[in-house]
Amino acid sequence: MSHETADGRRYELSRIRLADRSETTIYAVVHPRRATRVQVKCFEEARRLDEWCAANRRPEAIVAGFFLRDPWRPLGEVRIGGRLLPHEPIAAPFGPARSCVFVAPDGAVTLAPRGEIADALPGDLVQAGPRLVAGGRAVAGGDDREGFSRGAAQFDSDITAERHPRCALGVNEDELFAVCCDGRRTGVDAGLDLAELARLMVALGATDAINLDGGGSATLVHRGHLLNRPYSSVDQPGPESRQVVTALLFDPV
Repeated sequence: MSHETADGRRYELSRIRLADRSETTIYAVVHPRRATRVQVKCFEEARRLDEWCAANRRPEAIVAGFFLRDPWRPLGEVRIGGRLLPHEPIAAPFGPARSCVFVAPDGAVTLAPRGEIADALPGDLVQAGPRLVAGGRAVAGGDDREGFSRGAAQFDSDITAERHPRCALGVNEDELFAVCCDGRRTGVDAGLDLAELARLMVALGATDAINLDGGGSATLVHRGHLLNRPYSSVDQPGPESRQVVTALLFDPV
């Protein structure tokens, strides 16, 4: 199913079949790049993203980086307008390799390892990852170049293992792709592993893409409404979306 709004945004809902014949539900909101401004939002107190979007009239958003719950703070670097915000650093030596979303003051969106983005640059930045697509080619694999498996102690589990609900941001010359998949529903939604998510982003048309927070935190908001079905664990639906710490907002310009 596909629906395009008057402002040129396109919503696509689909079911895909995976190699082992299991299936999952995919939600994709495609924003026209030249008519959309991406902004990193960091909440002083963790918030349910769909609830915050409705209260603040910001109808388009997706969860961004990872976070710690005790106390609530971003896991990885966050900058707003070039200003570094309090956060839990990525465990050494993986910080420079961990991928980021960087939004320059002119609105240009770059997906790159943190070590390739200068500290002095103004703009918004949030660390997430791993990188899924680079130069139109799926790059998610087993080399652990960003240290997610070796640095799994900073997470609830190794996020690179198995299928889960996941979120991603993709870009090409003309479009921005905010994508989420359901998962953890036995016989209904299997979720995706990172390689499957990377192939999906290529199929949608992204030439670059990055994995965002997922699992029980997977949250995609379109026209002020939560699209995906949050599951905190296998066959245990969340009564509502999980509180998160950072998000990407998509505003018309």
